[in-house]
Amino acid sequence: MDRKKLIQLIREKKSFLCIGLDSDMDKIPGHLLGAEDPVFEFNRQIIEATHDLAVAYKPNLAFYECRGSAGWQSFEKTMAFLATFKEAVFTIADAKRGDIGNTSEQYARAFFDQAGADAVTVAPYMGSDSVKPFLKFEDKWVILLALTSNEGSKDFQFLQLRETGSEPCLYESVIRKSMAWGGPDNMMYVVGATRAEALENIRRIIPEHFLLIPGVGAQGGSLKEVAMHGMNKDCGLLVNSSRNIIFASGEHDFALKAREQALLMQEEMKQVLETRRLI
Repeated sequence: MDRKKLIQLIREKKSFLCIGLDSDMDKIPGHLLGAEDPVFEFNRQIIEATHDLAVAYKPNLAFYECRGSAGWQSFEKTMAFLATFKEAVFTIADAKRGDIGNTSEQYARAFFDQAGADAVTVAPYMGSDSVKPFLKFEDKWVILLALTSNEGSKDFQFLQLRETGSEPCLYESVIRKSMAWGGPDNMMYVVGATRAEALENIRRIIPEHFLLIPGVGAQGGSLKEVAMHGMNKDCGLLVNSSRNIIFASGEHDFALKAREQALLMQEEMKQVLETRRLI
């Protein structure tokens, strides 16, 4: 999916919601455990209940790969089901890959060619040659880890670097350096919602790029603050919510409750978009 279509989707759905499919076998409703593929059945019902409210879906590969080949099949079936909505949803493989060039090329083929994802999350630690193979695919996106919301992010991301004329934090240097690898049409950045105070600074560096914002909801991030500091003229945000939506209920009504939570977020997003005159 290209940038123009993604922006169009946001305006059509009056939403910049991304639903994270962190589909933990230990948390899905018990009545689904008798299904041939409980995780896929869970995902299918969540997607059917929310696809008119969400712009994007983000399967977290950890919850699939931990189950071996059965988990990978659940992921493939989920991606195939999302593909039936054609260009009505943007799909993100949350894989956090990043390795030397020839290995990254194989990862890119796995998620873009085989799984059909529109985007994949990538770790930048190994530098440009670990990221550029993902950028060779037309209308596909790299979502680069920049500033995350976990407690351990302080270990490295906020370290100050001694550079001529200033002492930027490592995350700032990552963003500035990586800007030369791709552009606003094929590269996004992960910025945790609990780092909303840093969004204004990040927007000064990358005013045009999309940002994937995890951490709203269960992790305590504020949608209002994220929009205030991070939104640009095209919206420029995909705000992810996982547990608050998909595990809103552990009973037979789980899909209905997921829709209710997604609708609450979509309505808040609609108000923000209207206030900013983006719709």
